[in-house]
Amino acid sequence: MRMELATESGSPERPNEDWVSAALPASGQGGALVLLDGVTPPQGDDGCVHSVPWFTARLGGALAELSCSRRDLTLTEILAESIRRTADTHRSPCDLSHVRTPQATVVLARWDEREIEYLVLSDSALLLESPDGAVRAVLDDRLDRLPPGSLASEAIADARARNKEGGFFTAAADPQVASRAVTGRVPRTEVRSLAALTDGASRWTEKFREGDWTATLELLRKTGPQGLIDRVRELERADTDRRYLRRSKTHDDATAAFIEF
Repeated sequence: MRMELATESGSPERPNEDWVSAALPASGQGGALVLLDGVTPPQGDDGCVHSVPWFTARLGGALAELSCSRRDLTLTEILAESIRRTADTHRSPCDLSHVRTPQATVVLARWDEREIEYLVLSDSALLLESPDGAVRAVLDDRLDRLPPGSLASEAIADARARNKEGGFFTAAADPQVASRAVTGRVPRTEVRSLAALTDGASRWTEKFREGDWTATLELLRKTGPQGLIDRVRELERADTDRRYLRRSKTHDDATAAFIEF
């Protein structure tokens, strides 16, 4: 089995808010992948004394531990319990009801000899490659389906769409959000490889249109996750007229994981 992970901060002047981990339990019963993209809050009060990296490290750690140790729980149940555990660590003195309390997008995958179980919440991506080379992207596309103007500003997004019915959802402090995730199972024999990408890494496909998801998977196989991130950085630096990025950050935290069975 080939397992490769890479992550890179969007700026050396601030900490990386992404988090990624892959595990092969000593029991020999399959493995697990966890990828989080911490949501950068706007300047100002977010009701919490902790940073986004603090949050993603604790949520990611809980997800990795439970994904391997509690195979009796579904990934939805694991996400709910991990959110609950993380919230309990800073319920005081933080205001966890604040719309901008630390939060993250989530990709989870867990496998054994029979099947692969997966979960995606918000705009990170999971790619599943079949033995014949066809690639299926598992996406939570709620952001793409928002009514026009819903993301016109941070204030409008927070008031109308963030973790609200008819909007989009992230893992923050409410365990019930886990039920909003895109989930599924696929026979293990139907997957040759899988990949997980935060939106900083998926820019190669989604922003710069350098290739489709099949091409993304092939690039990961040839160059590894760091190779994909390096290509993204080259494209970001070349986009001097902001043709592709427009309102987006020039450089975002970028994380990619590639697993070949």
